Parts: sequence; structure tokens; C-alpha cells
Amino acid sequence: MRLIEMRGVTKWYSSGAVRAFVLRDIDLDVEEGEFLTVMGPSGAGKSTLLHILGMLDPPSEGRYRFGGRDVHGLTERELTEIHKNDIGFVFQSYHLIDELTVFENLETPLLYKKVKASERKARVCDMLDRFRIVGKKGLFPNQLSGGQQQRVAVARAVIAEPRLILADEPTGNLSSKEGAEIMETFKELNAAGTTIVQVTHSEKNAACGKRTIHLLDGWLEK
Repeated sequence: MRLIEMRGVTKWYSSGAVRAFVLRDIDLDVEEGEFLTVMGPSGAGKSTLLHILGMLDPPSEGRYRFGGRDVHGLTERELTEIHKNDIGFVFQSYHLIDELTVFENLETPLLYKKVKASERKARVCDMLDRFRIVGKKGLFPNQLSGGQQQRVAVARAVIAEPRLILADEPTGNLSSKEGAEIMETFKELNAAGTTIVQVTHSEKNAACGKRTIHLLDGWLEK
């Protein structure tokens, strides 16, 4: 089944009468259960593509369908439901909530989904154990190393069991060992059926996926 379908997706930003194009005429299909890598130099439009895929930013032109639904026609409420239930984000800069402990950061997506307290606790404990951060559950993000913060960020993205994980340079701030562990987790998630789209400069990370596409100056290279 096709999870993502893009046709003619273009993104520009206006500065007076001038349009600065970031993405140009992108046609892209991603099947359910695929592990796709997006590569290209800085400024190629990779992060913009990821933001459009995650419905954080609308395209200026073109059509985007997710799970057979036209994203352009969705209400704010429907978009919120998709963010809660279907998409998990992993960013290079972690995006953890500084005022919450590790346990509370992991619990937050489940609160949005109105998961019962007993199940929330069980699922958070499972993630703490799976990502080897049990001893950190009462700490705040600024008390963790970069690698620990990224493990929490990945665990938070995974805990709600999304259909799609979008990862923007997920190992960029990590040691090679920590990065390898994160990629191994992604491979396991993908093997269990989760669709993953990652942006990376790393050939090693790209090799963990099943398909790689390249962006250059906003164009998808054929």
C-alpha cells in the first residue's frame, strides 16, 4: 500500500516580487513499510521536504496524499489527529521539553492520545528499558548527554506506535557508537512495519535504508 504520494510539490518563499524556490516539482511515492533515505548537499531542500511530509509546512504548489487522503483538504483537527496517531518526529536538536523529566517527556504523546494511566506507565517503562535509560527517568534534558537526549527523543517518537517516523539527521550530534545504536533501532522498527524517512549526510546511515533519493537545488535527481 502506498502511504505517501507527492505530485508536482513545489515550495517557495516570497521576498517582495521575487520567489526563492526551495523545492521544485517533486514527484515522490513511499510505500507502507519502506525505509527511505533523502540525501543531498546543504541547502538542497531536504529538511523542507521532511517538514512538508510531516505536515508542518504546506507546499506552495502540488498535491500531497497521505494514507490515501489529500492533505490539502484536511482540517486543523484532522491534521492534529494525524500528528498524534500516525507520525513521529526525530530531530537533530532533540526538541525535548526542558521543564519535563525523561519519564514525563516519554509520557506526553500518550497523554495526547488519552491512553489510560496504567498503560501509559507500562509503555513508558518499556521504552526506558528498551533504550537503556531507566536510570535517567527522573532527570531533565539538560542533565543528559547528547546521546542520552537523542535516545529519549527516539523513544518519544516510537512510543505512540506511529505509521511513519521522520528523522532529520538523527545521528548528527552523536558518537559513532551512539549513532550506530540509533540506526539499529530504526532498522528494527522498520522490520516490524514502521515506515521511515530519514535525512542524512552519512552513507553509512543511508545503507540502513532500502532506497535512497538525492535532492540538488530543490530538484529530485532522476
